[in-house]
Amino acid sequence: MKTTKALWAATARWGLALSAALASHAAMAVNSLPGGPAVNQLDLHPPVTQIAADQRWLHYFMLVICTLIFVAVFGVMFYSIIKHRKSKGAKAANFHESTTVEIVWTVVPFIIVILMALPATKTVVAMKDTSSADLTIKATGVQWKWAYDYLKGEGEGINFVSTLDVAHREMSNSGKPAPTDDYLLKVDNPLVVPVDRKVRIITTANDVIHAWMVPAFGVKQDAIPGFVRDTWFRAEKTGDYYGQCAELCGKEHAYMPIHVKVLSQTDYAAWVEGKKKEMAAAADDPAKVWKLEDLVARGEKVYAANCAACHQANGKGAGPIKPVDGSPVVLDADKGKQIAVLLNGQNNGAMPAWKQLSDTEIAAVITYTKNSWSNKTGQLVQPAEVLAARK
Repeated sequence: MKTTKALWAATARWGLALSAALASHAAMAVNSLPGGPAVNQLDLHPPVTQIAADQRWLHYFMLVICTLIFVAVFGVMFYSIIKHRKSKGAKAANFHESTTVEIVWTVVPFIIVILMALPATKTVVAMKDTSSADLTIKATGVQWKWAYDYLKGEGEGINFVSTLDVAHREMSNSGKPAPTDDYLLKVDNPLVVPVDRKVRIITTANDVIHAWMVPAFGVKQDAIPGFVRDTWFRAEKTGDYYGQCAELCGKEHAYMPIHVKVLSQTDYAAWVEGKKKEMAAAADDPAKVWKLEDLVARGEKVYAANCAACHQANGKGAGPIKPVDGSPVVLDADKGKQIAVLLNGQNNGAMPAWKQLSDTEIAAVITYTKNSWSNKTGQLVQPAEVLAARK
């Protein structure tokens, strides 16, 4: 009796300790992110496309079949072990093959495989049918960001680069990030698409293999250098949906999020109009001759949007990331050296190429780094010099 009471007391103490631990964990947890990860998530993402819904149905369908097979096989096995055990006087039977049994255990698995293959094949075929798309967008993986080009449909001609928000990178660098619902998922330029329209995504990469994945859409497609792959989705609800690069692509793989904003058709049309006006206003003549102070002001914005995540806002770098402040390449009078680094990258991709930036943006950010912090060189790079280096 005493032993039983002691056991119950120990169990109660263990239960209270476990409850306290879970409560503490819950207190540190952030809220579930609509369209993204959920706290303590075990199931698949809630689907917002028919393909994602079909995938989830298949997941449960296969799970039920596998569970039934497991229960049936192990049920017969344990029944046989218990029913025919030696302690009950059972004696081993002496028999040979049975044609009936051979037929049954050949036909039944065949039927099961067919039942599993038919719906799976239907879904896979549907996943690969990228024909008759309303909108075609190219997603190019770059260490470590996504470049989007609207190739066909409403918004044709729009292009931009989507990069992890600088504040989130700084939170990660601190080692003690504050609880944030969209931690390492916030970007400066989300991909914007209309609701209830078939969107074809063409994937490729500039450097290594990446993968464009948005779980709520049921989409994951590798982006391979030198190859063009495609996938598609049709979002049935407006909202914000999140994903990440799903291929280990280098040391900053964790800093390559995907944010897709699904808008109503009216809001999307307004976004397209605004984006095109924004691009037209930002378009620069590479032949234009800039003043030093104007290039520095422009370069500060380019640096904050694209460079500060790695080199820090103060230019000091972090860990293996080399500092820009005091860098011999930046201080060198030969401006061509820094232009080459921006255009081609270096250190086997540790410093990625930035060819996707315009000539003016590259000239501006180089001029900014040459005249900021302790780098007071007075040097200026004109867009025409970058244009000449591209050839």
